[in-house]
Amino acid sequence: MTNPTQPFNSIVLDMAPDKLLDFQLKVRDIPDILRLTFGEPGFAVDERIKQATIDAITNDRSHYAESQGETDLRTAAVAYFNREYHLNYNGPENIIITQGVSEAINVIFQTLLNDNDGLLVPEPAYGPYFSSLDLAHGVRLSIDTTTNNFKLTPDMVEETIKNATVPVKAILMNYPTNPTGVTYSRDEIIALAETFTKHNLWVISDEIYSVLTYDQEHVSFAEYIPERTIYINGLSKSHAMTGYRVGFILGQAETIAQLQKTHGTLVFAVPTFVQDAALVALRDVTDTPIKMRDIYRQRRDKVLSQLQALGFDVVEPEGAFYLFAKLPADLGTDGDAFALQLAKEGKVAVIPGSAFSDAAQAYIRISYAASDEDLAEGMKRMTKYIEKVRG
Repeated sequence: MTNPTQPFNSIVLDMAPDKLLDFQLKVRDIPDILRLTFGEPGFAVDERIKQATIDAITNDRSHYAESQGETDLRTAAVAYFNREYHLNYNGPENIIITQGVSEAINVIFQTLLNDNDGLLVPEPAYGPYFSSLDLAHGVRLSIDTTTNNFKLTPDMVEETIKNATVPVKAILMNYPTNPTGVTYSRDEIIALAETFTKHNLWVISDEIYSVLTYDQEHVSFAEYIPERTIYINGLSKSHAMTGYRVGFILGQAETIAQLQKTHGTLVFAVPTFVQDAALVALRDVTDTPIKMRDIYRQRRDKVLSQLQALGFDVVEPEGAFYLFAKLPADLGTDGDAFALQLAKEGKVAVIPGSAFSDAAQAYIRISYAASDEDLAEGMKRMTKYIEKVRG
């Protein structure tokens, strides 16, 4: 019997607020607070991309787009990712243009997972994945990587599958990883791919930070096991186009055809003028991501040394623009309490590690996507606050 007094979906009612957003709300109104929180690139969009957007609007590119994505953009995107990451997709039938990676994740979860299907999730992981999984009626099977410098191993996968109480259908990979910046070598990708193949797993591979890999090549699962990989990327991190909301799902044509059914229902299509801007980004603005990556590497090195000098235990990020730092013993093991007091008294906001995993309570995440000036001031404030706590 239905309950007429309960107007909302029970899954939504039971869903916990996203901890990343919830913490932002807690510190939002603190006067003079400096934020080292969101993964928002501290760069303006390239002028060529801006002009393409203006031209598209001027030329009345404001009507319905092709739902799967404009053919020119799909063709260019397939060529771009094939070239950059040694992939072998055939053409526009292998891709969907999505409203950012967030929509891509929801499309994939809702298309792939049946009720109570298990999804392996190496953690720490980006918190909104968890809510999207709830909405898709999937079951999260967490794999704690904090004991191995945040690296997933085949043995971890085997052990989790062995102990699972639901059917394990897929694994969600994100690398370079938010929040740790850890990534994988070619040999590590091959070893994991063999394990995923052994267990007939789908691989949902979120590689949004791929272009921001520092000192080694980025290797995609789609290079080795394309038949079981659903590849995700976007332009938010590579081209600082967070507000444009452009994402890509690539996969086998028959897989894309099923995913398109869900995408067409959720969004229908990304605006045409945004797609025109994305086409210019992929075709003409290939230098900007490299310049940004070099700046991020310099920021990483500077902030990493400062955190280590303060006693934080930090695994050196190999990509992205985050530092995931474990609190020094004398500052306790409660990252939530530390981050809140740092915001209130030190006037600098960082994200508690618990936003990314229950196993990361003693950590904080710092985004070094902020400007050089904000990073310098933020670390100055943090140092002053810690020195005061230590007396």
